[in-house]
Amino acid sequence: MIGIDIVDVPRFRALLARRPRIAERLFTPAEREYAETRADPAERLAARFAAKEAVMKALGAGFGDVAFKDMEVVRAPGGKPGVRLSGHAAARAQRAGVTGWHLSLSHTATSAVAVAVATGSIVPYAESPTDDPS
Repeated sequence: MIGIDIVDVPRFRALLARRPRIAERLFTPAEREYAETRADPAERLAARFAAKEAVMKALGAGFGDVAFKDMEVVRAPGGKPGVRLSGHAAARAQRAGVTGWHLSLSHTATSAVAVAVATGSIVPYAESPTDDPS
């Protein structure tokens, strides 16, 4: 399963300025700490937001199906991005047969994009326990 998302960085920067606490709702402490080490944290946060949206799309999830903080963008040694799931996101991935992820992020001053590819014995869009298949 594949998901992709693009975020307008100036618009995201304006959102962060208007609602400073939104970063606490969307990102883990480690994600915020990493972004704060850069000259423009909004670019890194926008890329991570795009990654979380891409993961949700790959899982067939929408807003409210999984919490943004149930998906954490991590960096392996050497800087390769990855994603760590917990809570409802992890449960949904497990039901779908997802055993791994490939994640690609890119950003400029104006756009941030992410592609998420789920790997494993995939059952597309596994339903949550409360979904009614009829």
